[in-house]
Amino acid sequence: MIQLEHVTKTFKTKDGIVHAVKDVSLNIKKGQIYGIIGFSGAGKSTLVRCMNLLERPDDGKVIFDGENLMEASPSELRKARAKMGMIFQHFNLLPAMTIYDNIALPLRLEKAPKEEIDRKVMELLTLIDLVERKDSYPSQLSGGQKQRVAIARALVNDPKVLLCDEATSALDPQTTQNILKLIAKINRERGITVVVITHEMFVVKEICDEVAVMDSGRVVEQGDIVPVFTNPVQEMTRNFIATASNENKVNELIKMNHPITQLKENQQLVRLRYDSTNTEDAMISRISRLYSIDCSIISGSVEIWKESPVGQLVTVFTGEEEQIRLAIDELKRNNIKVEVIKRGHIE
Repeated sequence: MIQLEHVTKTFKTKDGIVHAVKDVSLNIKKGQIYGIIGFSGAGKSTLVRCMNLLERPDDGKVIFDGENLMEASPSELRKARAKMGMIFQHFNLLPAMTIYDNIALPLRLEKAPKEEIDRKVMELLTLIDLVERKDSYPSQLSGGQKQRVAIARALVNDPKVLLCDEATSALDPQTTQNILKLIAKINRERGITVVVITHEMFVVKEICDEVAVMDSGRVVEQGDIVPVFTNPVQEMTRNFIATASNENKVNELIKMNHPITQLKENQQLVRLRYDSTNTEDAMISRISRLYSIDCSIISGSVEIWKESPVGQLVTVFTGEEEQIRLAIDELKRNNIKVEVIKRGHIE
């Protein structure tokens, strides 16, 4: 649906050249929810604006539905953009217009028949569950309601793609979850491809099928969300995951030599990562019985990532060193990723 081939974008500023996007190639398939994630300043928003040429790349190809937009005429580009709805962090609703009129605006600019406008607007108001607020103004709505209106406006031209640029960043967690459910429903029921730009891990793991991780303008890692985030290759990806989990907290406790991380000679502090292939196995109790070791859990969680369970445990193994080694080998044979963080007999 959207292919980026070696896309590059730079900006001239008073401080010099800024390389916002560097040689990025992506393939976003029809019907996917595709996440692009990274820290602030990674180039995510510039990249999504390159997809509809709101920012024209300096180099590379932007192929939408089989057409290279870099070679499109102005009229062809307008038609392509009409099929790429976009929503933003701050809603961008017109305050002097009612909710109905905000949604109807793109159709009125195209001089669509009044009957068609009314039919589409009312259909979308029903979808976002705001029919009773059609005569209200944006100032009378909550943040979540405003974003629902922005989504409806983006859908009014029957787009093939919905581009979401930090669409939930200004919302509280409960409202964010409701907006994500709406986006997933639109993707599922209307078959619209969705591109989600975010710095929030929760957003990606909740609804995305695939993810690209950006750092300093480059895509450093990409693929299905579960393998990317359970077995990250790049240091930047590992750092990003750590900031969104309790990994950093455990690392801080080790640096502080906190009592729960102080080990006896026959102990090892171990981190375990597991996914949908092994979350149901009672591996901790099994290895404890098989190898006569004690397992004390310091921290742990099981989360659902796009309907797949993914878990992490930090635990202290107590026992003979050889038995702990055999237990770790058993875990690895069962596709559990094991990292020995600290050994009691090694300072």
